[in-house]
Amino acid sequence: MAHGFGGTQQGSIALSATDFASAGFDVLTFDYRGFGESGGEPRQAPSIRGQHADWRAAIARARAIPGVRAERIVLWGSSFSGGHVLDIASRDTTIAAVIAQAPFNGFPKRVEGRTGQETRALLFAALRDWWAAHWGYRRFYLKAVGAPGEGAVMATREAALAVARMKNETWQNWVAPGVLIDMALWYRPGKRARHLQMPVLICLAQHDKVSPGALTSPIAARALRGELSRYPCDHFDLYSDPVRASVVQDQVRFLRRHLTEPEADASR
Repeated sequence: MAHGFGGTQQGSIALSATDFASAGFDVLTFDYRGFGESGGEPRQAPSIRGQHADWRAAIARARAIPGVRAERIVLWGSSFSGGHVLDIASRDTTIAAVIAQAPFNGFPKRVEGRTGQETRALLFAALRDWWAAHWGYRRFYLKAVGAPGEGAVMATREAALAVARMKNETWQNWVAPGVLIDMALWYRPGKRARHLQMPVLICLAQHDKVSPGALTSPIAARALRGELSRYPCDHFDLYSDPVRASVVQDQVRFLRRHLTEPEADASR
C-alpha cells in the first residue's frame, strides 16, 4: 500500500492497513522516495518513474518476507498511486489482484472550482519547476492542499477540510509541481487496462472532482476481470470515516472472494 499525491503512509493509509491486518492479511506500506519516513532528495518532489521504481522495490521486498507467498501479492493504491498500481500490475502478470481507489487517469478538461486564471498560474508554476528539474536547478514549490483561491495544487473546500481533520505527523503541505506536466502530457495508466489479467477492483467517489468517474470507470470495463464500486461522496471523503471504513469492508470482501482458496474435498 502506498499514498497518493503528496501524502505519506501515516494517517488514513495506516488505518486501512490496520483494518486489512485485522482481517488476516499481511500488509506492507511505504513512503515514496523524498516523502515521509523515506530518504531521498529532493524532498516532496513526485516522480512517476521514480515512484514506479519504488513500487517494484516494495514488491520485491514483500516477496522476500518469510511466510509471504510470492504469487499472492496484491497492490493497493489511491488517487495518484491508484494509477501507479494499474500500470505496475499491467507489466507484472504475477500480481494476484489490484485495488485502485479513485485512480488517476488524466486530468479533466476543466477542474470544477478553479478559475482559468488559477489554472494558468498553476500551469506556469508546474512548468517552472519542470524546467528546473530538467536542468538540475533548485526546485520550485507550492502548497499541496489549500482552500479555493489559494495557490495550491489541490485548492478545494473538500481538500482543505480533509487536511484539517487529518492526523499525520509526517505529512508536509508543500510539493514540487513539475510532475503535473508529465501527468498532463503522457501519463494515462488506464490505457494499459486490457493488459490486466488479475482481479481488479476500482473504487470511485461519485462526486469526485479530482479523479472523475468519466475518466476512471472505463478502466473496470477494459480490465479482463475488472469490478467497479461507487460511493456517494467526494474524492477526499474516501480517506475519512465512515466512508473509509465502508470502502475497506468492500475491499476486504473482494480480497477474500478472490484470494481465499477453496477448501479441500473432505471425501478425499
